[in-house]
Amino acid sequence: MNRIDFTPYRRTMVGFDRLFDMIENQNRPNAGDKYPPFNIERRGEDAYRITLAVAGFKPADIDITAQANLLIVKGNKPDDAVEGEYLHVGIAQRGFERRFELADYVRVDHADLADGLLVIDLVREVPEAMKPKKIAIGGNTLTVVDNGSEEGTAAA
Repeated sequence: MNRIDFTPYRRTMVGFDRLFDMIENQNRPNAGDKYPPFNIERRGEDAYRITLAVAGFKPADIDITAQANLLIVKGNKPDDAVEGEYLHVGIAQRGFERRFELADYVRVDHADLADGLLVIDLVREVPEAMKPKKIAIGGNTLTVVDNGSEEGTAAA
């Protein structure tokens, strides 16, 4: 397996340590990382959806925790959930834990469980102070108004 050396980039790019660490850690083999299967969907410029196939789990069996830049989804089936004598077990009955690294300013908007699919909607909300602003040269200051147009004001 090829390994990328980020040393030259680490020398010249300040504040990207977390990004480089995440990329390097993705190459580690993860045992049992294929359950439950999931999709990640982009639903707009700042909207995402994660869908996990969690057949047999009830809302009480699933725990969703959002931390800074991390979303953890855990599923725990009670031991008494299995009833009867099975001749073949093809539907997984084990617990799971899935971790998703989130970009800055991404938060969980909504979660729902229906038809064996856990749907988690995410949105990216960049604070006003972090949004780009036009800087005027000279005595005029431009401000961006809600509809996206610009208003000029003369500096006193």
